[in-house]
Amino acid sequence: MTTLSAYIDHTLLNPTASETDIRKVCEEAWIHQFKAVCIAPSYVAYTVEMFEFCPVRIEIATVIGFPMGYTTTATKIAEAENALQDGATELDVVMNISRFKSMAYLSVREELRQLADLAHAGNALLKVIIETAYLDTFDLYTACEICAEANVDFVKTSTGFAPKGAEAETVRTIRSILPANIKIKASGGIKTYDQAIAMIEAGADRIGTSAGVSIVTQV
Repeated sequence: MTTLSAYIDHTLLNPTASETDIRKVCEEAWIHQFKAVCIAPSYVAYTVEMFEFCPVRIEIATVIGFPMGYTTTATKIAEAENALQDGATELDVVMNISRFKSMAYLSVREELRQLADLAHAGNALLKVIIETAYLDTFDLYTACEICAEANVDFVKTSTGFAPKGAEAETVRTIRSILPANIKIKASGGIKTYDQAIAMIEAGADRIGTSAGVSIVTQV
């Protein structure tokens, strides 16, 4: 059985996080053997150094177009290229929700397709944050379909900066829409063991949280 630690993307995206804070997150990920750390782009290269001698593989995720998603495609691609060059193995990109709400679905899909192609060429995964707090039922279906057409690896619920984060029922709905090969990352407001288990039971393959240590030690 997969341990709970193997679902956790141990996250620190606080704008005031220091290098010391990043080191602590890396140490915690090493000790608890979390699946990944998720840190700001400026700390990717530093995080790679932190894990140089780690006996287990811990993925290094960073964010692109974060947290609003409305930067240009060229800017997101430049961010992604830089992150991959620095050693990132997973890219969590914010969908352009502004363009999506304008029903510019083709341009949103093309942007995500370019980013997916870039990530895959660099042997990395692309997770797309659709920010479910801003989506109604129709939007949710459409966003998931766009992600599937763009060949992304994960659909992620939230940035953690919106009015609400992950909800089990939303994760369940996303799972019912997506093809089986696209996974789900539930994130935003997940602080307890019970919340994490509820998300996994609903269909989440990853849990994005800053409370990873607390969650895995509550058992």
